[in-house]
Amino acid sequence: MTERVDQILSWYESDPPGILSNLRRMLMHGRTGGSGKMVILPVDQGFEHGPARSFAKNAPSYDPHFHYQLAIDAGCNAYAAPLGFLEQGGRSYAGKIPTILKLNNSDSMLGGADPCPAVTGSVEDALRLGCCAIGYTIYPGSEHRNAMYENLRILIQEAKDVGLPTVVWSYPRGSSLSKTGETAVDIIAYAAQVACQLGAHVVKVKPPAADIEHDAARKVYESEGIPVETLAQRVEHVVQSAFNGKRIVIFSGGAAKGTEAVLGEIRDLAAGGAFGSIVGRNSFQRPKDEAVKLLHAIMDIYTGA
Repeated sequence: MTERVDQILSWYESDPPGILSNLRRMLMHGRTGGSGKMVILPVDQGFEHGPARSFAKNAPSYDPHFHYQLAIDAGCNAYAAPLGFLEQGGRSYAGKIPTILKLNNSDSMLGGADPCPAVTGSVEDALRLGCCAIGYTIYPGSEHRNAMYENLRILIQEAKDVGLPTVVWSYPRGSSLSKTGETAVDIIAYAAQVACQLGAHVVKVKPPAADIEHDAARKVYESEGIPVETLAQRVEHVVQSAFNGKRIVIFSGGAAKGTEAVLGEIRDLAAGGAFGSIVGRNSFQRPKDEAVKLLHAIMDIYTGA
């Protein structure tokens, strides 16, 4: 155990031992274990974007076992996926890596400006599969956001009752936001705050851009001189918005891009105080050896190795 992990766990003041044990399990696992930094492999893209868009660039990744093994070989803190992927591999990899069951998902066949993901798993499923946490996506900005918030609060309470923490994907999206507004710094900070207020233990957001979506927010950013020119400054502000840094905030890897672009962004995230990254397509769409090498480089940036 490390002082840094103990410090992080001290921030979760209302949570029972089961929650703290599972958070510790993730924070102490893998190559970054004990550092307070997390690198998680998420594989919900097959449901969200379809199999060819997700896996055709690296055909072995059609197999759920590929992702379990990648997370293990890379020394990730945890592996997150929907029910089907975790079930297909659950026995072979039981206890080998902390897992996070993603409890809701959308598909991209219908489209539409205001997404509303379906609940596709349960807290009971997470327990049955030996998971260390549940995951859930909310879309602040969608006209369906209130239903998502209400469902999330119910699931968080169910999970707390059995000692499971919750990882919230907080992705602003919907007809109330412009396309650039989905990653504007004021909106990303707001999304992080909403997830924390709903009871998230770990918050996942996208790296914030320099845009400011709301005029009312722009006035405050300007009058108070909140620095948002660099990505590191914007990340620092988003982490500050998550209870002054007292919640674990990790950042998505986003669309597939080159190695140097990925690592350059990670350096900025780390400089801004990010607790880590959750890297999907930028890892599993590469051959496994190359993906492991990239994930190791990401982990080394976060730990200063």
